[in-house]
Amino acid sequence: MTITLRDATVDDLTSVGALHHRSRVAAYSAFLPPEALAAPSGEAMGWYWVERWGWERDDHRMTVAERDGRLVGFSYVGPDDEGDPDTGLLHAIHLDPAERGRGTGRALMIDALDAIRAQGWHRAGLWVLEGNTGARRFYEHGGWQPTGESRPEVFGGTPTTHLRYTRPL
Repeated sequence: MTITLRDATVDDLTSVGALHHRSRVAAYSAFLPPEALAAPSGEAMGWYWVERWGWERDDHRMTVAERDGRLVGFSYVGPDDEGDPDTGLLHAIHLDPAERGRGTGRALMIDALDAIRAQGWHRAGLWVLEGNTGARRFYEHGGWQPTGESRPEVFGGTPTTHLRYTRPL
């Protein structure tokens, strides 16, 4: 019952989308209303990843985690969206809700940091929803520090705030 990490392929993307949807609903339901989480569907999220992968696969990396041959998580890293040439961005870590607390998120984070370092970046950054206290604890435990930066975003019609975290590599 060990976790296997590997680079994603185009064949993984519809499953990644379904997992991404399940993960968001589980993680965000404590602070976002159900109507904000209803859309997009898992199928729509799959198409989102197919489209995004088509544009970003040359300078981004998606890693999938499998347990017993079943997709249970993924991470996505690439250049910093703020344009900082010294910073690589951890765009996402998402887990199947049943996978929480089993070490998979930590394995994906370590792998993501290694991938960011391998690209020559000296710092890692990420944005996390302010209300996602579980993710914030997870990142802080992993050595990430809030920068004090924030940005507003509308999530499913609901105003939210993203907080910026960074850590040296």
